[in-house]
Parts: sequence; structure tokens; C-alpha cells
Amino acid sequence: MAEQTAQTALRETGPPAGARPDRAVVRDALGVGVAVGLSGFAFGVTSAGAGLGLLQTCALSLLVFTGASQFALVGALAAGGNPFTAAAGAFFLGTRNAFYGLRLSQLLALRRPVRPFAAHWVIDETAAVSLAQPDRRAARIGFTVTGLTLYVLWNLTTLLGALGAEAIGDTKAWGLDAAGPAVFLALLAPMLRTATERAVAALAVVLGLGFLPVLPAGVPVLVAALAAPAVLWFEGRKAQRAGGKGTDR
Repeated sequence: MAEQTAQTALRETGPPAGARPDRAVVRDALGVGVAVGLSGFAFGVTSAGAGLGLLQTCALSLLVFTGASQFALVGALAAGGNPFTAAAGAFFLGTRNAFYGLRLSQLLALRRPVRPFAAHWVIDETAAVSLAQPDRRAARIGFTVTGLTLYVLWNLTTLLGALGAEAIGDTKAWGLDAAGPAVFLALLAPMLRTATERAVAALAVVLGLGFLPVLPAGVPVLVAALAAPAVLWFEGRKAQRAGGKGTDR
């Protein structure tokens, strides 16, 4: 009798306060995975246009699986950059995923055997979807669905893009060499929500374009990374001055 009463109460009260239905989490995760996964076509075209072969292009998506780093690598190679410099720029961009991993490891609390496989899916999109959820169950669902959808679609569209680029020949003649940067900017723009983030992006553009004519290909990307500490230092100085004036009053 007590068990029946408890079950009835559970049905009446529903899920815990703040919890999201699984269907809503899956819907949002699929939306992100499909929207971003389709842009793998642009990477396939860009990579083929940079001179990488079909197997090399597909291996990058399968093994690296972080769009910004992949675009940075093939972009530097297309500009005639040294492979080691291009790889350094791509690696630097990819280090942000390590910081996502620190937060997600606490949030998801996955079993040890699963962690190495899950780590491969720690990217901007899976982190964003997971961190937006109100509880661990929803975060795990969001991470899994986003990661699986994006990984499958990204690799499939990478293959299609590379095959298409080989079929049409010179991608520059069609203007497809601009597809990679255009997609990268489209993914980045919605993330610039605060004045500080917009200032970092603007300064990075100035530094990258300013040093592009004088530095080897791939190096301007590394120089542009100095925008973040420069803006943060300036913001810190401004806050200190504001605090000092408040104390004087």
C-alpha cells in the first residue's frame, strides 16, 4: 500500500523542479549537431583546395575533430605556410577544449572507461549544450546527442566536400576557397555577446591582418592570440582605476 502511494505521488508531482524533458534536450542537441555538422562540407572543400588528399582531409576530421583548428591548419597550408607553424596554430586553438574538459568532467561525472572516448567529443558545441542543462542527466543526454550527431555529420560532409572539390577542379576559380573563413566567422559571431568578447575579436582581426604581410603564414594566428590577454589586462587596469576613484570618495 505504501509503495502504491509513493508511486502515485511521484506521478502527480512529476520530475524534479528545474528538470527538462528528455525530448526537449534531444531536440536542442540535434539542432546544434545538424546545423554545425553540415559545415563540414566547407572544410572538405577548403582542405582539398589547400592541396590535401582525400585521405588526409578525412583523417583530420576523424582524428582532430575541432573545426577551428582544422580550418586554421588548412588555411595556413593553403597560404604556403610551414607545416609545423600551421600545426602550432591549430594546436593553440585546440587547447581551449582542455578547459572545457575540466568543467565537463565534473558535470558529467562519466565512468573512467568512457572518458577517453568522450574526451574526443569535447568541443565548443558539446560544451555549450551540456553546460546549458539544469541537471546531470540532461547534460549527459545533451553531450551524447550533440557529439554523436556532429561527429557523424561532420565526417560525412567532410568526405562529400572533398569529393566535390576534386570533381570541380580548381576551387579558387569558383570562389570556394572563401568557404572555410566564411563558415568560421558565421560560427564565431553568435558567441560574441559581451563588449569584452567583441573587443578581443576586433583586436585579433587587427593583429592578424596587420602582421599577415610581414610574417610567415600561420604565425599571424599565433600573434592574434595576444588579443585576449591584452584586452583582459586593459579591463583589469580600468577596473582598478574605477575602484581607486570610488575609494577616494
